[in-house]
Formats: sequence, structure tokens, C-alpha cells
Amino acid sequence: MEKMKAIIIDDEPSSRNALRQKLSVYCSEVNIIAECENGEQGIAAIEEKNPDIVFLDVEMPRMNGFVMLQKLGNRNFELIFTTAYDHYAIKAIRFSALDYLVKPIEVEELKSAVERAGQKRLLHLPNNRIENLLYNIAEEKEILARLAIPSAEGLLFINVGDIIYLEAESNYTFIFLQNDKKITVSKTLKDFEELLPSSFFIRVHHSYIINKKYIQKYLKGEGGQVVMSNGKILDVSRRKKEEFMKAIGF
Repeated sequence: MEKMKAIIIDDEPSSRNALRQKLSVYCSEVNIIAECENGEQGIAAIEEKNPDIVFLDVEMPRMNGFVMLQKLGNRNFELIFTTAYDHYAIKAIRFSALDYLVKPIEVEELKSAVERAGQKRLLHLPNNRIENLLYNIAEEKEILARLAIPSAEGLLFINVGDIIYLEAESNYTFIFLQNDKKITVSKTLKDFEELLPSSFFIRVHHSYIINKKYIQKYLKGEGGQVVMSNGKILDVSRRKKEEFMKAIGF
């Protein structure tokens, strides 16, 4: 199998050295073709060398990773961010189904990210995940705008504001959208609970997360029930009732 060509872009020499060594020892399928210490060098190297994978530091002086991506003409590569923990950036990255590695980079996480990148390259799908990320970053809203959802064909991009509620089914989640659309995703409800903004989405039951802007009515009871805008009646668990009432302003 032909090796994947990789470029490392990071302003810290120690971070570049550590990543290079780990890739050399543990990821034999990767061939590092360039290392860059800033965004300007990164743009030039990507345009010239057409890599398969780019390892990109989020925070760099003068031009951070997101600005560099905006300036790029060629985005036809798998992107793996390397970053110190930054809550907003990581949530935006996860929203777009892109990979990230938190420094110091763990070997097993690196191997897994490289393996996923290799699988995505084999599918030859257009990498509109980067465009989705840049769209979300540019929006600068409290709620990230578009969510990338894995599907059998590749990825679906849905507007987060269109989600009425999510329902758990074993290791799958059903996402119910406006216009009577329903999507099945092989992720747990807990995955979405961690990802979706708590200012809009409330877990009211072990089986349901709801978007509070689509609540039409609350029916009293031990836990009670909510009537959603699509007519669906969902239970609120007894132990979630207090949290739910606070979230809707009671």
C-alpha cells in the first residue's frame, strides 16, 4: 500500500519533533514530506506538495490554523488538528467530524486518527468537512450552525437549529428534524449530549434530548411530559424534572 504523504504545521519545534518521532515509530503508513513552523509556510507546502494528511496546530502566532485554512486554495487532504485543550475549538472541530489530538499526543490516539484518515482517503469523498468547520467558526454564534453526521454514503450536514429532538435506541440515535425528517446515526445519545449546546438542548430522559425551542406544551405528572412541535409526546423522567423546569424558566 502506498504511503500517505503528510505535512506537519506547528510553531513549536519540540511539538514537531515529538510528532515526527511518534509517526516514524508507530505509523509506518505515513511519510512526512514537509514540516512548517507557521501558516504561511504551511500554505506554500500544501499547494506545492499536495499532501494526503495535514497535522495542523490550532494556535500559532500571526496566523492561526483556522485562518490558514481560510486562505488555502487546496483543501483536498485529511486534516488532523493538534492542540492544547480549547473548549470552543474542539467542539467546532467535532461538529464537523474532523479529528484532533490534544498535546502531549498519546500514541494510541495518534494511531487511531491516522487509521481513520487512511480509511477516509480510500473512500475518495470530497472533504467538505473543512468548509463546514470554517462556516461554523465564521458564524460566531452561541450555537454552532451545522453538524456533520456520519451516514452509509459519507456525511450529512444538518442545521442544528432544525433538530426537534433526539431519541436513543441501544447504540444508535434517531434525530428528528423539521419537515418530518428522521436520521439514524451510529452514535449514542451521550455522544450528542456532550456535543450539543446545553443552552438549547436538554436531556429530559435516558432516551431523549430535546431542543427547548420546539416545546409546545408541558403536561404535569410525576416527571411529566413534553409535547413537541411535531406532535410527539415525550416523557420527562422524575430525576430530570427539576433540571428541566429550571432550563425552561420555572
